[in-house]
Amino acid sequence: MRRARMTKAAALLLAGSLALAACASDEESSNSSGGSGGSGGSDGDLKIGLAFDTGGRGDQSFNDSAVAGVEAAIEELGGEVQELSPNDDASNRGELLTQLAEAGYNPVIAVGFNYDEVIAEVAPQFPDTTFAQVDGSNADGAKGDNVTGLLFAEEQGSFLAGVAAALKTETDNVGFVGGVESPLIEKFQAGFAAGAEAVNPDVEVQVQYLSPAGDFSGFGDPQKGKLVAQGMYQNGADIVFHAAGGSGEGVFEAAVEAGKRAIGVDSDQYLTAPADQQAVIMTSMLKRVDNAVQAFIKAYAEGEVEGATDVTNDLSTGGVGLADSGGYIDDIADQIEEFEQKILDGEITVPTTP
Repeated sequence: MRRARMTKAAALLLAGSLALAACASDEESSNSSGGSGGSGGSDGDLKIGLAFDTGGRGDQSFNDSAVAGVEAAIEELGGEVQELSPNDDASNRGELLTQLAEAGYNPVIAVGFNYDEVIAEVAPQFPDTTFAQVDGSNADGAKGDNVTGLLFAEEQGSFLAGVAAALKTETDNVGFVGGVESPLIEKFQAGFAAGAEAVNPDVEVQVQYLSPAGDFSGFGDPQKGKLVAQGMYQNGADIVFHAAGGSGEGVFEAAVEAGKRAIGVDSDQYLTAPADQQAVIMTSMLKRVDNAVQAFIKAYAEGEVEGATDVTNDLSTGGVGLADSGGYIDDIADQIEEFEQKILDGEITVPTTP
């Protein structure tokens, strides 16, 4: 898996950043916008604004990966960061972006597709501020000339996760737990199922979402994640892949109790898990939000951000892939790489919808 694999040095750097993020989340103070502020920097001129998705700092997944990217950029370029998290019902997302822009933070990075509508309203009001949205497209410029979309081919990395699951299952039965039923998370489902079926057309893929479209609680409900995963294990699955943010903690707990396996998402979750969960996390589908965020900030610092465009991170750029921490997929690495190469060569086109 020469393109998909996270290097050991990069993995350790991200793990350290994620662990720092998890610890720092307990120390941050609330502010008037229902968020938490933090700074990490040096004497540089960069003032980076970071608006989190549901779950905020400390989720050891999607948000923390964005934090890792910001921290890496600050280490390289200097500067500081202000972080804000949505309130409980996430009704203040627009206020977070406005607050950061008004305070002079530039660039301002919104984490998650949930910012789609509000960034389109806020960004045009601050034409001198450069915005980026993780998982939000602006290829048509509808959100403003000062917004860049940071996108990922989640279906490609998830395809490889499906390949790994089908090669490792002993019951020909695997599961997928999605946080919120949405086009983005359906990309994970579609890729995972396609990869598993490419190895074994008869494999059963159980699918369940934790919350319906528009209800984002599914990204922050570990107990529900655990209950759903328990049901899948009881119904014959021996490997469950989650794309459910903080709810994935519950999936791992269920795997430990069932003596089965799980697949993490976004970051190499083996590196931040306790020992009992490390024993069941056979791999993670890497979505290198950290790399994308760091690259965007560097491009901003160098005056190379175009705006009104998307930057897509896929297998060819190392933007997605599989982690190999723990050594649980080392014995099937060659087979996974064969499928990866077929995707890169165009022999396999991975679906983006179930």
